Amino acid sequence: MDNARFSSCLTCGTRHYDMGLTKQYLRYVASAVFGLIGSQKGNIVFVTLRGEKGRYVAVPACEHVFIWDLRKGEKILILQGLKQEVTCLCPSPDGLHLAVGYEDGSIRIFSLLSGEGNVTFNGHKAAITSLKYDQLGGRLASGSKDTDTIVWDVINESGLYRLKGHKDAVTQALFLREKNLLVTSGKDTLVKWWDLDTQHCFKTMVGHRTEVWGLVLVSEEKRLITGSSDSELRAWDIAYLQEMDDLEEPEPKKSRGSPPGIQDTPEPRDGTPETDETPEDRILTCRKAGSIMREGRDRVVNLAVDRTGRILACHGTDSVLEVFCILSKAEVQKKMDKKMKKARKKAKLNSSKGEEEDLEVNVEMTLQDEIQRVTNIKTSAKIKSFDLIHSPQGELKAVFLLQNNLVESYSLSPSAPAPQAVRTSRITLGGHRSDVRTLSFSSDNIAILSAAAESVKIWNRATLQCIRTMTCEYALCSFFVPGDRQVVVGTKTGKLQLYDLASGNLLETVDAHDGALWSLSLSPDQRGFVTGGADKSVKFWDFELVKDENSTQKRLSVKQTRTLQLDEDVLCVSYSPNQKLLAVSLLDCTVKIFYVDTLKFFLSLYGHKLPVICMDISYDGTLIATGSADRNVKIWGLDFGDCHKSLFAHDDSVMYLQFVPKSHLFFTAGKDRKIKQWDADKFEHIQTLEGHHQEIWCLAVSPSGDYVVSSSHDKSLRLWERTREPLILEEEREMQREAEYEESVAKEDQPVVPGETQGDNYFTGKKTIETVKAAERIMEAVELYREETAKMKEHKAICKAAGKEVPLPINPILMAYGNISPSAYVLEIFKGIKSRIHFGQITSNQMLVPVIEKLKETTISKVSQVRDVIGFNMAGLEYLKRECEAKSEVMFFADATSHLEEKKRKRKKREKLILTYT
Repeated sequence: MDNARFSSCLTCGTRHYDMGLTKQYLRYVASAVFGLIGSQKGNIVFVTLRGEKGRYVAVPACEHVFIWDLRKGEKILILQGLKQEVTCLCPSPDGLHLAVGYEDGSIRIFSLLSGEGNVTFNGHKAAITSLKYDQLGGRLASGSKDTDTIVWDVINESGLYRLKGHKDAVTQALFLREKNLLVTSGKDTLVKWWDLDTQHCFKTMVGHRTEVWGLVLVSEEKRLITGSSDSELRAWDIAYLQEMDDLEEPEPKKSRGSPPGIQDTPEPRDGTPETDETPEDRILTCRKAGSIMREGRDRVVNLAVDRTGRILACHGTDSVLEVFCILSKAEVQKKMDKKMKKARKKAKLNSSKGEEEDLEVNVEMTLQDEIQRVTNIKTSAKIKSFDLIHSPQGELKAVFLLQNNLVESYSLSPSAPAPQAVRTSRITLGGHRSDVRTLSFSSDNIAILSAAAESVKIWNRATLQCIRTMTCEYALCSFFVPGDRQVVVGTKTGKLQLYDLASGNLLETVDAHDGALWSLSLSPDQRGFVTGGADKSVKFWDFELVKDENSTQKRLSVKQTRTLQLDEDVLCVSYSPNQKLLAVSLLDCTVKIFYVDTLKFFLSLYGHKLPVICMDISYDGTLIATGSADRNVKIWGLDFGDCHKSLFAHDDSVMYLQFVPKSHLFFTAGKDRKIKQWDADKFEHIQTLEGHHQEIWCLAVSPSGDYVVSSSHDKSLRLWERTREPLILEEEREMQREAEYEESVAKEDQPVVPGETQGDNYFTGKKTIETVKAAERIMEAVELYREETAKMKEHKAICKAAGKEVPLPINPILMAYGNISPSAYVLEIFKGIKSRIHFGQITSNQMLVPVIEKLKETTISKVSQVRDVIGFNMAGLEYLKRECEAKSEVMFFADATSHLEEKKRKRKKREKLILTYT
């Protein structure tokens, strides 16, 4: 394109052409996620890195996984996700891999050495709720909200079988070490036992009245402990059929109504049978051994044991982790001996003095004798998840992901007489404890201010590190004071808090409004600002210097100059760039425009059905854009107050709106988790920034317009950066249509279910546009090969009948590839397809094993043959080269040049030596 007819405006982010026919925009892309320590949907796990256990933990962080160093409190590795939120984590037994489950039902296995996700499984239709490896790490069981359990072959990267039976979400799945069995629990109150040899459920435990939230196997897998929605941990004794056959026991009595050969199952207290089993399918029996009462009265959220199987821990919806110790047989016997000795002593005291015969004392062993309470660990906030590990020194380490964006770790010695948990580390600096409600950029685009219900944090935009944290009240709005040395924060209690960034001290607190202080607007002359609150007033403030009581120098302060009283609560205020007009959003769904100097009414903007939550005025003062809870954005002219356009912007309330400096482009953020960019001149939607997983509360655009930062209910702060890549609206619409098509394709044609038809293998690839196009290219290449081979046969027959060589018509596609053969064309098509698309399916298909073996042998032999030919040709060329040099007594150009360069190097070396000596 002719440079004379093209000009790029990097300030406003658009490209303009002199003809005025085309307008291109610059694309904003996701740059970073920060302010997040751990998100709430997944679980925290210990991972092994650099050979160290108990030092590093993996936590879900929206669509990513963060690896934190507990000792240093630093983030050392990020496992990059795609779009969906992480819901479950499980490390492999060898510690080299981490299985990650996502909201859309996909599973990715990451290498902790490289940080790359090499394996992807797609089989579930809803969020992953449980992941568990078997003892060797070759199989992975996944449970989901779609009520299915799938067993995956990690080595072959394929699904083995889908286990159907639960009627609600699966909460836990466990492999048995010694036997090929799987046990699962669900929110349908059932615990199911599966025989993985036959892929069927042979036992269903129905002894729970409410949802089963967790289960663990202890005592060498001979006892099962389940946690439900009450304060009771139920213990079940497991007896396997082979072990039962070795024991000679009399047959139990049968009731009158029982058919021959079927034993009555014991009835629990609520009258429902505890198990559902048939004799031909009975591999094991489960009998209730008793219950352990928890201190918490709410439901069990997590139930787990350490890898030794000795420590059992659980927690509810509160901040207390209850720790139990499972005693060994020797410890139980020692305890029972003490108990017996004590009982005999007591019986002896109670007996008559003249009795000489031995007293028979019976002491029954209870579940509390085998499982005893150790201690409770009290955390600083409600627990979301936890993990346990034993250190080499014998200490128990527990790490917690808390619901307020916090990670804590504790250690205790279970063998101590009175074990007490000690907090060893705490990761707090990297995020707020509550949702960020206000954001602001400094004037130099370097610092970012974020404020929540408990603190104000200042971030370095380049490094994303928190450089200052200051305690505050519940913050709603904020800005940097001109000079970027102080910040002003408006709070929910109606106060103005002024902070000094150098010292991090609170300079002053001013009672500004009787209700919440909803909005702040800095005046264009930078000498003051205006506030709007729930007390139906707008107040004007000026900056001033006052004498500091603790120092000889003066400090910054604020003083109120004027007050504008209104009839409704004020939700938002905004100055015009020339400081002549002030826009005020009211609770009656209107926006009133006032003259700043006289405070006289100028215009009323009405048309929204719900109150205007956010608004902004363009840099030239000609346009005002308003965003409302009615999900619409309206663009108005400030000269006459006419509505230029009403845009249906979001699927939920519009929470924030701001113009890009020096342009008529603006951003909006909504409760629908999306950020959108708009053109206020052409009334067009430019692009959508997706990434947040919960409602977006606010955003801020940098003074240069190159950066956008946003905050959400998912506790994350996201930085978006403007690139130099042009954005064409037609291409953007096409990309949106492709994304919608991919979603529709993924929902259609669910893959076959292995286990239902013997011999079928599970399809683990996701159907996308890329895979569809790749399959179509393969089919087209195979079809072309068939057609061309048929044509070649016909051509040979024609040549034979004619008795002479007839010219063969050449396919234009083959000619475009360099007049290659049909088989070579098929090979070229296979080369162009992204690797590993069908790797898992091919390698797991038993019918293709002979083909792969034959291909392996053929490939090796053919490669050896080609290597021999190339080696022979290279030797021949070397011989011809020497012959030519000997006959003509002239060296080849390359050799002569290298010889000349070698002479030059030697000469330069001699010259350096001479200079050194002289």
